Amino acid sequence: MLETPVVLLENFDEDSQMLYQSMRSSGFSGPIITFSDDGYLPEDVMSIYTYYCGKKEGGKPRYFNQIDVPDYWEIKASNTGGQVFDLNHERGKIFFTSPLHKRLVKIVDWYDDTHVARVSEHYNKYGFLYARTIFNKKGQLVSRSYYDVSGNEKVVENFVTHDIILNQDDKVYIFKNKVEFAKHLFTELDVYPTRLFYNSLSNPFFVSESLEDREHSDVLFWQEGYREDIPGNMQVILDGTSRRTSKIYVQKKEAYEKLISLGANSKIVKPLGYVYNFEKENGHSNNVLICTNSDHIEKLDELVNSLPNMKFHVCALTEMSQKLMSFEKYGNVRLYPGCTANEILDLFNMCDYFLDVNYENEIVDATKEAFLHNLLILGFNQTIHNRKYVLSKFVFDANDYQNMVKVIQDASHLDLNIERQRKMAMTQNVQDYRNI
Repeated sequence: MLETPVVLLENFDEDSQMLYQSMRSSGFSGPIITFSDDGYLPEDVMSIYTYYCGKKEGGKPRYFNQIDVPDYWEIKASNTGGQVFDLNHERGKIFFTSPLHKRLVKIVDWYDDTHVARVSEHYNKYGFLYARTIFNKKGQLVSRSYYDVSGNEKVVENFVTHDIILNQDDKVYIFKNKVEFAKHLFTELDVYPTRLFYNSLSNPFFVSESLEDREHSDVLFWQEGYREDIPGNMQVILDGTSRRTSKIYVQKKEAYEKLISLGANSKIVKPLGYVYNFEKENGHSNNVLICTNSDHIEKLDELVNSLPNMKFHVCALTEMSQKLMSFEKYGNVRLYPGCTANEILDLFNMCDYFLDVNYENEIVDATKEAFLHNLLILGFNQTIHNRKYVLSKFVFDANDYQNMVKVIQDASHLDLNIERQRKMAMTQNVQDYRNI
């Protein structure tokens, strides 16, 4: 049996992905396991469910119009999702994986005659239908089945009884909950977690508590936001009565500050952000980037006129309206309708300022991309999409756009502001993680 540290994640959302990236960047080579699977997990991340289904390689993600539908049914799609129609009757809804504009299928919900979702079909990055979720007539979860490449049912989770059934090697195994099922995976992998690094006080915490204690060195990475109390299971760790966990690293600044103010032991609770893979340094150019799929851009005319020495690059994944195209009359504005992924990447590499001033949905995870490319990020309260990467003092009311103009005009503090921006997002180096 291999004795090794293990990372155990409740799900694989953005925060979990950042923790995964930080661990791998710092040299962690042990297993990384998650209680979820959206079909697009990295190759070196295991799901407690689809591990038993084998690899489903050899294909590409399904494009929205590659979903199997009965004859004469119609599939419609936009850059945010799709629908399936039988004449005028909506029969299904298609959900895309990120980035949404690529229209690659992640889940398809199928409706009954009363427009209640009764079945969800889950597709992975190879285009396989790897799971199917069943709902009752009220739209409530009943069960989810996971399939191997031949369509054989390997794992069934019952959301009513919480039982999990595993069909393996002509045998049927029944587990009463996710904790037992996760521990079975350790057995399958012939692994003993000498240390468990986990990010939830739910299933991963219960797994930790159920294991034999050898070093009392498990670590909770707390990724939830601000709350008014200390969670009960966290208090167990703080009281020193946890079986294995001795440290808590809090990954959101406001959450850390609140826990300390509530009396959490600062010797146990520490702040720790992420190891970000920055793409470039800020080049001090006069190039400003705006990413939008809407022509509703707050104070664009005023900004362009107030900053004649700045070059505004406005890109969209779609075609642009006449209203937006009219900005071509300005010599310091360049428009990029129907922009490709490579063209957008070139713009992030070219520009050194990012303005989050467009209404409606954010495209291409633009704020995070701007942060990773060390663009100084500014926005309006009315339009800001992702405050996680933006200094609060650079989020203005739209009526105070002149203050935004002043920040852009004063390039003397650009490097300092970039450093503050990185610090605000709790940027760490690899050694910080190696010291855990």
